Amino acid sequence: MLFFGGLIQALCFAPDPLPAWIISPLQIVLMAWLVRSIWLSGTAHAAALCAFFFALGQFSMGLYWLTISMHTYGHMPLPLAITALLAMSAYLAVFAAMAGWLTRKIGFAAWSDGHASSTGPLLAALIWAAIWTLSEWLRGTLFTGFPWLNTGYAHVDSITSGWASVIGLHGVTFVSAFTAATLAGLVGATHFSPHHQPQRALAALIAIILISIGWTLSHIQWTQPYGPPLVARLIQGNVDQGLKFSSEQVASNIETHLKLAATPVPPGAPEPEVILLPETALALFQHQISPTVWQAWRQLAARNHSTVLMGTAIFDPATRSYTNSVIGLNADTSVESLLKAHTPHRYDKQHLVPFGEFIPWGFRWFVDLMAIPLGDFTQGRIDQPLFDIAGQRIAANICYEDIFGEDLLPALRGEHGASVLANFSNLGWFGNSFALRQHWQMARMRSMETARPTLRSTNTGTTGAIDEKGRALAVLPSYRPGVLDVSIQGQQGLTIFTRTGNAPILLLCLGILVIALYLHCIRHHKNDC
Repeated sequence: MLFFGGLIQALCFAPDPLPAWIISPLQIVLMAWLVRSIWLSGTAHAAALCAFFFALGQFSMGLYWLTISMHTYGHMPLPLAITALLAMSAYLAVFAAMAGWLTRKIGFAAWSDGHASSTGPLLAALIWAAIWTLSEWLRGTLFTGFPWLNTGYAHVDSITSGWASVIGLHGVTFVSAFTAATLAGLVGATHFSPHHQPQRALAALIAIILISIGWTLSHIQWTQPYGPPLVARLIQGNVDQGLKFSSEQVASNIETHLKLAATPVPPGAPEPEVILLPETALALFQHQISPTVWQAWRQLAARNHSTVLMGTAIFDPATRSYTNSVIGLNADTSVESLLKAHTPHRYDKQHLVPFGEFIPWGFRWFVDLMAIPLGDFTQGRIDQPLFDIAGQRIAANICYEDIFGEDLLPALRGEHGASVLANFSNLGWFGNSFALRQHWQMARMRSMETARPTLRSTNTGTTGAIDEKGRALAVLPSYRPGVLDVSIQGQQGLTIFTRTGNAPILLLCLGILVIALYLHCIRHHKNDC
C-alpha cells in the first residue's frame, strides 16, 4: 500500500493533473501515513522497507519521463528502459530507506514488551524531520547529487514556502516533515504514553506556529529594485528532439529560431533589450556554423539594439575540449570572434549531467545502448563573470543547474552580485511530461530562496518569467513555438539563505540527531556509547 502512496505523492511536485491548492496538504497527509507506518514497524529493518517502497513508488512515477529519453530518442528497448528507471528509482529510494531505518532505531524506540513508545511525540516529530531532511540533502549531494522531487518542492504554492528565503529548500522540507510527523502523532495517539498528551498538543502548536511564520516571511521584502526594468524576449523553438541534431535539419532549426527572435513587437511596445534562446538552440559547435548565419544574428541584434543570449556547444581546438555554453552577442560582435567563441558574454555549464554530459566510470556500456549524442563535456569555472546588460547583472545557468540552489549563491554575493537569474534549458528529451512542470516549480523555488527574478528560455517548455517572490509573471504554452516579451525588475540585496546557504538547517538537523543518539544511548544503557 505504501508503494501506491508514493505513486500519489509523485503528483504533488507540480500542478496538473492535481490543482495547486491541494498538493501541499496532500503531501503532508501522505508523509504522515509513511511516518505512522515507520513508527508502527516492529523493527528498524521493517521501517526501512516501508520508506523504501514509498519512495520507490514516488520516483517510479515522478521520473517516468526518463523512459521517454531512453526509449523514444535513445532507441533503447522499452523493457530495458523501464528496468533502468526502476534501478535508478531503487537507488534513490535507498536514501529514504536509511531515513526510515534510523528513525525507527533512535527516533521512536518502543519498549521491548511492545507497549507505548518511550519517545515523546514532540521529540519523535523533530527527529523524523531532521533525519528526513538530512537524507534529502544527502540524495541531492552524493555522487554529484540528484535532488529532483525533493519534498520541499511540493510546497512552492503553500504558505510554508516563506521559509525558503531564510533556510532554503531544505528548511521547507524540515517544516513540512515536522508537520507530517505531528499529524501522525495526533492520529496515532495511542502509540504514545498517556503522559505525552501535552507534548502532542505542543507539537501541534509548534507546527501551526512554523506554518504561520512561513506566511509572515513570504511578505517580507528582502531585496530592493536595482536599475531600470529589463525588457526581455524569451524564445521557445519547439524543435522536434528527434530531428534537432539531424544534419539535414540543422539549417531549418536555426532559421526557426531566427524568425522567432525577429518577430515584430506590437505597436507601441518597447523593443527587447535582451533575447534569450534555449540550451543548444544552435545544435552545432560554434565553428561549424557558417559566417552567413552568424552575420544574420549580428544584424538582428543591431536592428533591435539588443543583446542575444543563446545556448550552443563550444569547441576549443587548443585543448580539444568542448563545453555546454551560453554565449552573448550584439551588433559590435565580429563574425570572427563568434567562430572562436570570443564573445562579450559567455557562460560554461558547471554542474554536468551524469550520462548526458559526462559518463560515470563503468557505465560506458549503458551509454552505448542509446543512440543519443552524449559525451564528456568540460566543466565550467566557478568564478565566471556575470552578464552586464541594460543596467542589469544576469547570472546564467543551464538546464538542471538550477535545481542545485546552493550552487547559484556565489553569483549573488558581493557588492555587485547578480540582479537577475536566467535559465537556458532543453527538456525536449523528456516529451510533454511531468518533467517540464516539475522543473518550472524548482525554478520558482530558486527565486523564492534568492529573491531574484528568473527568466527561462526552453526548447519545449516551460518558458516564462518569474518574479522575486516566485510568482509566475508570464508563461508560454508547452510544446508550441512561441515568443514571450516580458518586463522584469532586477533586485539587489541578500536573503538570509543567500548569505548562509544550507549551513543553518543542516546544523539544526545534525544537532537534533546528536541529541537523539545521546538519548538513545542512555535509554539502552549501551556501554560502548
